Amino acid sequence: MTNKLFFYTTGLLVWLASFPAATSGTERQEAPLIRKAVENYLRRETAGLPGKVSFTVGTVDAHLNLPACQALEPFVPPGGRLWGNTSVAVRCNGANPWIIYVPVEVRVTADVVHSARPLAQNQPIGEADITMQKADLTQLPAGILTDARHALGKTLTSNIGAGQPLRHDMLRPPTVIQQNQSVKLLVQGRGFSVSAEGRALTAAAEGQPVQVRVQSGQVVSGVARSGAIVEMRP
Repeated sequence: MTNKLFFYTTGLLVWLASFPAATSGTERQEAPLIRKAVENYLRRETAGLPGKVSFTVGTVDAHLNLPACQALEPFVPPGGRLWGNTSVAVRCNGANPWIIYVPVEVRVTADVVHSARPLAQNQPIGEADITMQKADLTQLPAGILTDARHALGKTLTSNIGAGQPLRHDMLRPPTVIQQNQSVKLLVQGRGFSVSAEGRALTAAAEGQPVQVRVQSGQVVSGVARSGAIVEMRP
């Protein structure tokens, strides 16, 4: 659904909760006040989002025959989110309750990590491999990187082309221990440190568990560290 269709043909959905139609003796709710309440709500609720936030409130039908409300209460409908094309509900409680749904569009522009050139699977990412570009986060999939530090030193799970936004699920920590590699087992505690030699049975990235066979043939488990070290709990 295009933005134009969203704002000009979707219209304003109205649900009236058990109130009679306004009569000539009942003060009508002014549409600009509904719009202002939605704007204030969006400004408050999106203040903590990353990047630069902008929003657009759809048209509130000035011909809606709603009883005037002293305390408009905007809220996100169940399952909704203030992200992209969505809607904000506005509720009025009291003797003549009603709820309307106002279409809104929320955009969040931020620096996003992109590949600066084609990158290969398992290639460690360096500073020359990435670039920061402005993008609308609401138009991108979840998990997009906005901090280059989260990409540096990691490797790719598959090949990607130049100019691609990077996601967390596309990256993994670099392998620090290879399968069948000789490693040093290190056990440290208060006032003591014990080390032994072994051979890794599996490959592992920094901080991942790894199994090691020691000279006696026993298999032990520890945590992979750089420098071919496996830390074990005492």
